[in-house]
Amino acid sequence: MKRIYSYVAAFFVFAAMCACGGSVEKSAEDKADGKTIIETGYLEAVNSYSFVMPRLGRWSSLKIIGLEEHGTIVNEGDSVIQLDPTDILKYISDKETTLETQIAALEKLKLTQANTRSSQEANRQTQLASFELKKMEFEASRFESERARRIKELEFQQAEINLQKEMRKIELNQIIENIDLKRQEIQIQRTKDDIAEAEQLLGQLTLRTPIPGVFQVQYNWRNREFVKVGDQIYSGNMIAVVPDLRWMKVKTYINEIDFLKIHKGQKVAVRLDAMHDVVFDGEISYVGKLCHQKPGSDLKQMVFDVEVKLLVSDDRLKPGMTVSCEFL
Repeated sequence: MKRIYSYVAAFFVFAAMCACGGSVEKSAEDKADGKTIIETGYLEAVNSYSFVMPRLGRWSSLKIIGLEEHGTIVNEGDSVIQLDPTDILKYISDKETTLETQIAALEKLKLTQANTRSSQEANRQTQLASFELKKMEFEASRFESERARRIKELEFQQAEINLQKEMRKIELNQIIENIDLKRQEIQIQRTKDDIAEAEQLLGQLTLRTPIPGVFQVQYNWRNREFVKVGDQIYSGNMIAVVPDLRWMKVKTYINEIDFLKIHKGQKVAVRLDAMHDVVFDGEISYVGKLCHQKPGSDLKQMVFDVEVKLLVSDDRLKPGMTVSCEFL
């Protein structure tokens, strides 16, 4: 009988162990199936406009004489940056002086050419009269001796050659005059174009924001300070940024182990670190294709970049705020 009780007790112990083991395994499976991926990130405006110093004609740098205050809320079309027009105005003034000189030179050139043409026409008339005279003398010498007739013939030929030379000089002079006039007119037109281009640039010295948002002054790497009035800014340098505060996205990442568990369009619960109890709906809008080391990580943890688009617009959402993303 004791042996039977021993078998029964052993059976119940074995059954309990089996039941316990099955419960633990099921709990692990449930945990794996319902695993939540949570990553940190920061907010960034979906749309933003960067003010980069443009190259305005021949000017690769200009001074800032007006700048909106950092952090100011601006509306579309507001003037936020004013560049100094002094250099351009001085250039226009110098070009206008040059233009006056060139126009005066053109008038002088026309007068000189007119005098030259008058002089050449007088020479042509003289040579033509000489030609006609020598022609008459040659025709009248038919009754004279052969030697005298030969002399008159040579004089007539010389007068004809002189007349042809004078006519050729007039033709060549006309070509030269046209070239000189064209050259001078081209210089004048080029100067006028330079003035018109510079005057057009004056309207580009006032920079306006094409979108509403908050005006953020950028860092000037030349003097290691934030951009301010009086700074000489070179083309290509960033002056300011205006992010549109109406719509935000989250810049975050996903561990390489979880990369295949997410996809574009997947829902994400976004929580501000400053208001952890408030949940904002979002969805994955971009998943990076390249894997890289996690920024600021001492360990060689490899991640993929991810962007999450927030589906709601809220005044409490500001660029740069830190958040946590729960990938559902």
